[in-house]
Amino acid sequence: MIFKDTTVVISGATRGIGKAIALKLAAAGANIVIAAKSVTENEKLGGTIYSAAEEVEAAGGRALPVACDVRMEDQVKNVMEQAVAKFGGIDILVNNASAISLTDTASTPVKRYDLMQEINVRGSFLMVQAALPHLKKSANAHILTLSPPVNLNPKWLGPHIAYTISKYNMSLLTLGWAAEFKDIPIAANALWPKTTIDTAAVRNLLGGQALASKSRNPQIVADAAFYILQKSAGECTGNCFTDEQVLEAAGIANFDSYAVTPGEKLYTDLFLDN
Repeated sequence: MIFKDTTVVISGATRGIGKAIALKLAAAGANIVIAAKSVTENEKLGGTIYSAAEEVEAAGGRALPVACDVRMEDQVKNVMEQAVAKFGGIDILVNNASAISLTDTASTPVKRYDLMQEINVRGSFLMVQAALPHLKKSANAHILTLSPPVNLNPKWLGPHIAYTISKYNMSLLTLGWAAEFKDIPIAANALWPKTTIDTAAVRNLLGGQALASKSRNPQIVADAAFYILQKSAGECTGNCFTDEQVLEAAGIANFDSYAVTPGEKLYTDLFLDN
């Protein structure tokens, strides 16, 4: 199996895109460290680190669930320590945990602003910083961050600047890591869906069932991640990919099977002009 004996740490892997990536890599033999806050079931969100671990093992991988709030440095360090203690090292880090609020300046409480910066930006930085000594020892180390191409079109800056800068800063971190770690090498890439994805965030915070029906399922992002993470770390780094771009390069041209509602007109995701 392609990822046999490869250890992957994924933040926010209890549901949605994070869990889809976990299951895809688990089916290819990976060890999956599920780092997330959810230790008890939330009716609106669903899933815990323990239920995700069961699914990972059912898919064929080995799982390690670790409770982690990515804002807490000691908890982040604990994730890496437990991963190394159980699996012997870390090969891949996926920064998937994220907070969202599509609100303008006047409508964004400071607590919500801080939450987005702390989880999206600071949390991603802490995860990489803690994983770095172990990634340096991997034969093909990757950092994959779920964030978009940096698009300075004012249409993405005006309506929800607090959220926008948090996601763009994740991408800027990625580009910085690619440059910083290129000689090791550790690959650093960003990945973003071309269309909206049917996740709890879309259903509960954005457009509800109406938007979910115009979306794709998380498997398309997982499949794209699968192809990126197979690449040589020295040759594939410093990119802000979309899922379609990755899959097209892999020879996949038809994405119909990923649609939540076959034949429905899909909704282009945030930060992409077309």
